[in-house]
Amino acid sequence: MMMMMMALLRSGSSKILPRYQPSILPRFLHSHATSFGFKQDEKSKLVVNVFSTVASTYDLMNDLISTSLHRLWKDRLVSLLHPFAGMKHLDVAGGKGDVAFRVLERMNSVSNKALQERLADTEEVTKIFVCDINPNMLNVGKKRAIERGFGEDRSLHWVEGDAEALSFADGSMDGYTIAFRIRNVTHIEKALSEAYRVLKRGGRFLCLELSHVELPVFKQIYDYYSFSIIPAMGELVAGDRASYQYLVESIRRFPNQETFARMIFDAGFQKVEYDNLVGGVVAIHSGLKL
Repeated sequence: MMMMMMALLRSGSSKILPRYQPSILPRFLHSHATSFGFKQDEKSKLVVNVFSTVASTYDLMNDLISTSLHRLWKDRLVSLLHPFAGMKHLDVAGGKGDVAFRVLERMNSVSNKALQERLADTEEVTKIFVCDINPNMLNVGKKRAIERGFGEDRSLHWVEGDAEALSFADGSMDGYTIAFRIRNVTHIEKALSEAYRVLKRGGRFLCLELSHVELPVFKQIYDYYSFSIIPAMGELVAGDRASYQYLVESIRRFPNQETFARMIFDAGFQKVEYDNLVGGVVAIHSGLKL
């Protein structure tokens, strides 16, 4: 069973689904408070405790659970962002720096050198803000920044903060990303509203999140893998079954792709769409503030 699951995760191509159409999506949704897995608990401190517990083994477990595909998914997320020199970008709940490092690397790539040179004499200074409610995750990110040669990079800023109450000014960001963490905020609508508030006109919202598999046979295998294999791996590798039990339960309670797209639209975003990756195991949602 394990080998079959790994084969399915590695097979198949990314599927870009039709552009979001408000008329075909459910309109009955008004409030989404995140439960603490199946415990129906809204206390954000419990989520903080979970990520404090798993911070030291987070990278290893991500590689094991996704067979390292999470790295490709994050690459895809940043490619859709189209980073540019001089941009102001906010990565929320990204304390480990995975997305922020990719943004900086893309800006520093050979293909962007000409643009970098043209903007060198302007007053626009690149600023990448990494905002996370968990100081342990931020500490991991700062350490990794030094290891990857970004320790002295003045464009990288680390901020302890809450996705539901950001400390940034209105209309101050060109881009906003959140990867694998929006399902952990207590009130998703508040986080989306804050994302809309801090973005400039023309700014892009991008969310990478574990989502819902619809293919029946694949869903059965994926459910077995999620509820039986992942918690066992958490116990074996990280010594923490409970946190990874929460992980899989939180995924199942997160709104499906179309419902979440509707929530993004209701927050004020336009041109809302989503891409399903690996049959819906992961989805990338996007929207523009126009």
